[in-house]
Amino acid sequence: MRKYELYNYSGFDWLGETPSHWKVLRMCYMFKPVSIKNTSGEINLSVYRDYGVIPTDSRDDNHNVISEDTSNYKLVEKGDFVMNKMKCWMGSLGLSDYRGIVSPSYTVMKPLRTNNHKYTHYLLRSKQYIPQYKRLSYGVREGQWDLRFEDFRELPCLIPPLSEQQKIVSFLDTKTSLIDSLIEKTQRKIELLKEKRTSIISEVVTKGLNPNVEMKDSEVKWIGEIPFNWKKISLGKIGNLYGGLTGKSGDDFRSENNPMNKPFIPFTNIFNNTYISKNHFQNVVVEKHENQNKVKKFDLFFLMSSEEYDDLGKSSIIIEDVDELYLNSFCKGFRIIKNDVYPLFLNYQLLGDTHKKLISTEGNGFTRINLRQDRLKETPVFIPPLLEQKQIVEYLDEQTQKIDKTISIEEKRIKLLKEYSQSLISEVVTGKLKVTTDE
Repeated sequence: MRKYELYNYSGFDWLGETPSHWKVLRMCYMFKPVSIKNTSGEINLSVYRDYGVIPTDSRDDNHNVISEDTSNYKLVEKGDFVMNKMKCWMGSLGLSDYRGIVSPSYTVMKPLRTNNHKYTHYLLRSKQYIPQYKRLSYGVREGQWDLRFEDFRELPCLIPPLSEQQKIVSFLDTKTSLIDSLIEKTQRKIELLKEKRTSIISEVVTKGLNPNVEMKDSEVKWIGEIPFNWKKISLGKIGNLYGGLTGKSGDDFRSENNPMNKPFIPFTNIFNNTYISKNHFQNVVVEKHENQNKVKKFDLFFLMSSEEYDDLGKSSIIIEDVDELYLNSFCKGFRIIKNDVYPLFLNYQLLGDTHKKLISTEGNGFTRINLRQDRLKETPVFIPPLLEQKQIVEYLDEQTQKIDKTISIEEKRIKLLKEYSQSLISEVVTGKLKVTTDE
């Protein structure tokens, strides 16, 4: 790859210089919005930041609820572009290779020029353009930002000669396919590492560290046998559940300079960690007269509501001294009252796959799955002697830290690959680098 010989200023600081023989036209000359409704028998389509426009049922991580009445949904034909107005600032727009229907809140755009539309797809999703969508979007909250076509239409579109567009698309298709393959392999490696981590935890917290110990029936299908000297007890008999923050408005979480701001544990801190991290606390306004539950060292926390069964009941624990700390309202805290239960062991046992199954079967709900407090209290746990609990925790800390370190390295690898892919796309589609025929 090399640079073009001649460049001209594009007229836009964020685009900088572009090859002198490329055209620059406003988006209003490239697209027109269309809204064809009252279609039937069409598949539902969604717009993903990472994948573009794809059938909704092709992925299991789309939690948007499709309306029973789709008469107001918009028809998308193959070759149309679709924009998720509220998430365009994240890159949720692109070319559709499918015919189908999308939510009425999406914008469907029909191309007006005979371009290589895959080139335009790459261009509109490049890292130069996405910040402009954010700049032009309206709204108070990020999740409610809205990019109107009336504003999108004023953005510039770069148009190389058609032969160059075709070379660029061929080059980027090849390169990004190789990068995506590496990312997919790395993601699979991470999944296997996480499965290994869960498997190690599940085995040790239900079977112990001694393979030759005498066993007995646990009386729980998914657990099988447990060491003979472990005792079975319901969770509710070894501690007390308490609720998270109550009576809070959105403004209470957005008052950055309020002197009454106090730290709280957000949902994601519990979701992402075995041990609660102080680095991920957020602030909320808590007045002196409020009667809110405060968190203490060695409290456990549960996710009581989720969109996935695998996440429901996910536990975490705080092992550091805290002064004044609160808990997210979608979670429950759990304070152990028995001296013969080591909190760190209990947390590991509840993280094991066998206990996840026990908890997930108790969830109910439609768009979100909720875990009933009384069901959580009835969850059986299996408690070894205190010394053995501490030995198991020491062993699991060592094993999981090794796996977590490897996962972190692989996650950084994926991040670098994605950054390289984005940089390569942006350099090529904006003319900073020239694709030659031998590449």
